[in-house]
Amino acid sequence: MFDIEAELKKLPAKPGVYIMHDKNDKIIYVGKAISLKNRVRQYFRKNNKTKRIENMVSLIDHFEYIVTDNEAEALILECNLIKKNMPKFNVLLKDDKTYPYIKVNVKADYPDVYVTRRILNDGAKYFGPYANSGAAKEMVDFIKEKFKIRQCRSFKYKDRPCLNYQIKKCFAPCMGYISKEDYRKQIDEIISILEGKIDKLVKDLEAEMKEASNKMDFEKAAYIRDKILAVQRISAKQKVSNINENDIDVIGIARNDFEICIEVFFVRNSKMIGREHYFYKELLDESNADIILDFIKQYYIGRDILPSKIMCKYDIEDKEVIELLLTQQADKKVEIKTPQKGEKLRLVEMAENNAKITLDNKELDSYSVVNEIKEVLGLEKVPRKIETFDISNISGEFMVAGMSVMLDGIIRKKMARRFKIKTVFGQDDPRCMNEVITRRLKHSIENPEGGFGKLPDLIFVDGGITQIHAAQQAVSSLGLSNEILVYGMVKNDKHQTRALINDQKHEYEISDKLKNTITLFQDSVHDTAIGYHRKLRDAAITKSALDDIKGVGTAKKAMLLKKFGSVENIAKADVIEIAKIKGINEKLALEIKSKLNKL
Repeated sequence: MFDIEAELKKLPAKPGVYIMHDKNDKIIYVGKAISLKNRVRQYFRKNNKTKRIENMVSLIDHFEYIVTDNEAEALILECNLIKKNMPKFNVLLKDDKTYPYIKVNVKADYPDVYVTRRILNDGAKYFGPYANSGAAKEMVDFIKEKFKIRQCRSFKYKDRPCLNYQIKKCFAPCMGYISKEDYRKQIDEIISILEGKIDKLVKDLEAEMKEASNKMDFEKAAYIRDKILAVQRISAKQKVSNINENDIDVIGIARNDFEICIEVFFVRNSKMIGREHYFYKELLDESNADIILDFIKQYYIGRDILPSKIMCKYDIEDKEVIELLLTQQADKKVEIKTPQKGEKLRLVEMAENNAKITLDNKELDSYSVVNEIKEVLGLEKVPRKIETFDISNISGEFMVAGMSVMLDGIIRKKMARRFKIKTVFGQDDPRCMNEVITRRLKHSIENPEGGFGKLPDLIFVDGGITQIHAAQQAVSSLGLSNEILVYGMVKNDKHQTRALINDQKHEYEISDKLKNTITLFQDSVHDTAIGYHRKLRDAAITKSALDDIKGVGTAKKAMLLKKFGSVENIAKADVIEIAKIKGINEKLALEIKSKLNKL
């Protein structure tokens, strides 16, 4: 048995990573320390810990640690372990997306320009990141059209030019219609645009246009004029800041009573080329500095392309070691700055203001739903977590239930659950409802940190008064009547929610917006239940109907299902159609039909 006090005494006073496990040996937290001995001991001593850390400590069954040579190694290992194991008590960057970049493969004889999410050490030039892949693609398409560089990704010399040349969208380098030098000049101009060096490029192009016009080469002059307009259009699309910085990311943070938002601005060559935001829940007792620290570690460590500066409002712990690590990683100096005045401070404040606006807009969209439910039903508090249940069966066969969850006004698909009915035999939907809700509530009572999470504030049932009573009995049997209220969802003739109803048949009128939301809620639980029912039914039918037919092996079964889609469709199909399957003759086709029609 793991003796925590005894193991604490063995901890070395060296840098490293500590890994906390629960009783099921699941990793629930990963951290790094300059001194493992001092850091890990703090968790098990009485001090001012946040609620999140207190909850984590209460679940620790045992821990392990890995000693490293220095703090930088510990930092890398910590980030790798967090990304690999996704511990529930770490501040997680859940949206681990790769951002689009614009790539110019300058090593090629006739370089291409395109959008990519893979950064390779291939000598190419990369520009970005762009938060919006659509905007990056639009820019590339616009550049290719206006500068008439090749559209094809696989460059080959051809016998004749393609359609892009005919419609004057390409100079056809594949035919040798443009020299490498002239084509390279086009590419250099494109690179100048992407690097933000617009003023000199426009000045040079204007001089060329004037020269072409003086020589009466009006076609060339018109082409250069169009290029100038294209350059100016691209420049205008990028929001200009007055800050004199070439390559920075700006981080802002905002919070409300329910959620935290981090906003990141990407500024390149004094222009903001994009932004992205991330949301975090249940970190409200964490400081902004700690949240940004964990964000920076998870967001930047391991990335191939990094900004020269990362700016935020708060001084963060481990700043020097993170800067050193990112500098080594990027092969250039990377700094984390906390501006105190001037344009840089105003840019950070703009990121913070935008984070607040993003959070406020999300709150208006989602919490208006739960706030209306609170007002309509006369509840004392906002129902943050609402669950709904639906039963699905055919004449008491393959009886299942679905559960859907609405958290803070948003339907969370990943929190949906499916149940097989275990104690009810024959068609009795109210008893099935009672069984399922009882089982679901017991999950949270016995394991609050398990897959079902916290108990719901409200339960909505898809059915009549008998279903409401069945759900109330389940809630009451577990002593939760004062904590969890039950209501029904009433539908109109079009199968859309028109009102909520209580156990006394009192209907509560709701707005059109809430009607639409609850209709989606009903649809989601219905889809979960009916989808599970069909899966079990099809599996049973498929097994009994096809696996037991002599002459129908795995290959023939797969071909039958691929062609007809389901066992029901095979049963309806003509014998001649079935016999067209490779390896199935008319006699076997008749046998298949006979077996399936007996179902």
